[in-house]
Amino acid sequence: MNLKEQPILSVRNLTVRYGEGCPRCQESLEKNRCPHCGSVWAANNLSLDVFPGEVLGIVGESGSGKSTLMQSLYFDLIPTQGAAYLQMYKNGRQSIWEASAAEKRQIKNTMMGMVYQNPIRGLRMDYSAASNIAEKIIAAGSRNAGQMTQRAKELLQAVEILTSRMSEAPKNFSGGMQQRVQISKALANNPSLLLLDEVTTGLDLSVQARVLDLIRKIKAKYGISILLVSHDLAVIRMLADRTIVMLDGKIIESGLTDQILEDPQHAYTQQLVHSLL
Repeated sequence: MNLKEQPILSVRNLTVRYGEGCPRCQESLEKNRCPHCGSVWAANNLSLDVFPGEVLGIVGESGSGKSTLMQSLYFDLIPTQGAAYLQMYKNGRQSIWEASAAEKRQIKNTMMGMVYQNPIRGLRMDYSAASNIAEKIIAAGSRNAGQMTQRAKELLQAVEILTSRMSEAPKNFSGGMQQRVQISKALANNPSLLLLDEVTTGLDLSVQARVLDLIRKIKAKYGISILLVSHDLAVIRMLADRTIVMLDGKIIESGLTDQILEDPQHAYTQQLVHSLL
């Protein structure tokens, strides 16, 4: 991978603050909370790049800001400040957070796919698996029923769900199968960027392994860029080319995954790595 390529996604100075903030915030934060005004800095001045075909891992404990970053990118949260540039949106010249409501819908439906930790957030549990995929395709402007059925079949096969179960609702599926339907829905319109937020948390180890193997195959087949959030370094080791370590809303270390796992610099990363050994 040539890191001189144009990044597919660039995030600059993302900040998500809950509370008014005060002049003393940045100097006196305790973890990510200001003791003077009570403001919480869920994301504190984050900057990162994702390159074409790359898996960028983001690791950190609960409350470190990983999901805040993902939800900001997918417009589930409104950032306090910052910019995010997608190469597919206006050639990366305008922040997606400045887009109109209609443009944001288009970005969500055609340029990005999101897989949530809890499938209830990403799927309509009473719709069939095929209808969940069709919904995403319709949102991108397609109305051809035959093409939608064919695409749903192709994607469900890609995530190893039998076509005989296409018309079943995800509420009847296991957790691992629900995650696979979510992944197929996220891929419906060939997005350039896939956001995976703790997709294996809560799954049995054997199911986790299958989902991770599937993500690896999808990356190889579609050449898609992936932003992968996990608190589990074993997941990051298996999938990520580069890794960012987060703590208390900040990035504290970043580099090639091997480098971070074999020679961690920050005390928190050292503790994380040693807990894995």
